Amino acid sequence: MNSPSNIISGTIAELPQNTGIPLVFVGLGSNLGTTDETSTMILCRAFVALAELSEFPLIVSSLWRTAPVDCPPGSPDFVNAVAALFPACRHDSSEKVADEVLAQLQQIEREFGRVRGDVQNAARTLDLDLLICGALQLTTSALTVPHPRLQQRAFVLAPMAEIAPGYIVPGQNLPVEILLNATQIEGRPERDVQRINIFAPSVTL
Repeated sequence: MNSPSNIISGTIAELPQNTGIPLVFVGLGSNLGTTDETSTMILCRAFVALAELSEFPLIVSSLWRTAPVDCPPGSPDFVNAVAALFPACRHDSSEKVADEVLAQLQQIEREFGRVRGDVQNAARTLDLDLLICGALQLTTSALTVPHPRLQQRAFVLAPMAEIAPGYIVPGQNLPVEILLNATQIEGRPERDVQRINIFAPSVTL
């Protein structure tokens, strides 16, 4: 993979241990454009933006083509990925870290042309979801972490299982790879996922 040195296709085992910084997982998605290549390049550019938020190298999954879930009829397929990072922001609580990271993710979405309209789950240039922030379990009017439907969505679990197969989501008892298997066994519509490359394509800066 030819990419900036601060972006790694690997697993969270390659990150430093005992940093004292909450480990954050971010879900990425795009389904605005006429070809997979369009959404693919959007996500690769988003990896670069996310790496700017990270104290250490950004760990990224492969890219996955996934069927739209709970979207308007006729919605195009998504390209999805998951990234893990240690936020460079410094706060005395994981909740404050989560709030700042959420604001940063929303700013990146706006920079990529994301417009939030009245139609729920309409096609979008870039969607960045704060999935996990360390051990934090929080529900507010602005944010719920871990993401409330994470354990049900193969389009999140499949890329996450690449970079953190043994990770146990706060509030869950089973590792990510087992949660992914459960979605496949139960035949949920979210299991319709297909890896479209082993490593993310090179990023043009």
